[in-house]
Amino acid sequence: MRRWSLKAKLTALYSFFMILLTCVSLAILFSLSNNEILSSTRIQLENQVYNSMDDFGEERGELEVDRDFYNLEDGIYLSLYDEAGTFLYGRLPYGFDRQPEFSDGQIQTISGETERWYVFDVKCQFPEYGVVFVRGVTSVTRAENSMRVTMRFALILLPLMVVLVTAAGYRFTRRTLLPVKKITDTVQEIRANADLSRRVALGDGKDEIYRLAQTFDGLLAELDEAFAREKQFTSDVSHELRTPVAVILAQCGEMLEQPDLKEKEREQIRLIERKARDMAQMISHLLLLSRADQGRQKLQTERINVSELTEMVVEEQQMIAEEKGIRVTGRIEPGLYAEVDETFYIRMLVNLVSNSIAYGKQGGSVEVELWKRDGELEGTVKDDGIGISAKALPHIWERFYREDASRTDGSHSGLGLSMVQWIVRAHHGRIEVESESEKGTLFTFHLPLKQDSPGAQTPETVYKK
Repeated sequence: MRRWSLKAKLTALYSFFMILLTCVSLAILFSLSNNEILSSTRIQLENQVYNSMDDFGEERGELEVDRDFYNLEDGIYLSLYDEAGTFLYGRLPYGFDRQPEFSDGQIQTISGETERWYVFDVKCQFPEYGVVFVRGVTSVTRAENSMRVTMRFALILLPLMVVLVTAAGYRFTRRTLLPVKKITDTVQEIRANADLSRRVALGDGKDEIYRLAQTFDGLLAELDEAFAREKQFTSDVSHELRTPVAVILAQCGEMLEQPDLKEKEREQIRLIERKARDMAQMISHLLLLSRADQGRQKLQTERINVSELTEMVVEEQQMIAEEKGIRVTGRIEPGLYAEVDETFYIRMLVNLVSNSIAYGKQGGSVEVELWKRDGELEGTVKDDGIGISAKALPHIWERFYREDASRTDGSHSGLGLSMVQWIVRAHHGRIEVESESEKGTLFTFHLPLKQDSPGAQTPETVYKK
């Protein structure tokens, strides 16, 4: 039952107790009713026997019996016997073949082969005729059979009652848990769209679920405000850092132009310049992601030959990869056109290929493929490098995440794949990754050949923090 939903658990619990209560009630009712029926049968038998004494009498020493004595009422058979037990008048039920001893004023229970009987005898004394016994006989089995019919009818209706109780319980539970469903749907939408501005908004209520929803809305408001401050802080810091980094690069350039620099000093300045360029690139990435978080980053899409763009990136990255002895090759279907933002498409591909080079092995290879499949653009970037562990794989899209910085040249800040994911989603596409430690990594991206609305567009909250 651990895997059942709360709705199913509550419905099952409600139905179980309702059915248990009903069964116990029916058992008590049938038990009491059975006793009541038997008691009523005994009372009717006694009354009928006593009332029948008005239907016979003594006249001139002879016994006179009226016709009414022979009438069968409520299944009670009446008969008269003399003191020796000889049958005189009356009727006996079919199947009653016993002749129990007379017991004045006492009800006897006689069991036959197929039925049980109640027998009640009353002794009458006449001055001249003598002693006679009035005997009443009625079937206990028939009285009990009427109760069994009622029980069978109840048992037939019990499954229907179970269905009705379960349906009523499910409806009641469903209505009770509707606010919980709304909370769950809201959370799922927030996770899917990364939109912290959404609220549950159940309205006014005093029960625990409404208080939970109000608490949840308050938490969302605080988180939304905190993330907004973080985004603004990232944007402000990135803007403020651009100027000093630009100054550092400018000063490094001027100093490298000095002819009287020693070679050691020149190497040190080149190192500063290289790190400053890495910082400038990181700041650029942060600014882009910050604008994307705020929904202010626009795409300028146009119909472009992506085959040529991809070939250009492959050739450019091949020259960079030669320093590590890595071979970059491309297998690109010619003449592919798609509506993309040229700058961002190049940046996406460069980030993927440079990431494969950075985590590649000396003398390894990177393969870039691009083709059209099922009405969309499908591309892959595959390497035979150090790969990504299964533990780290879910985190590679997070900002600044690097599984092991010591395994690369340190030029990667951990923002490249975050930007790749945003670019793909901003183009209404998707990207997947497959990897295994020490065996390489495969990135696969899918982009629509045509955007929903050509031209400038603002992807709203397509990047998940």
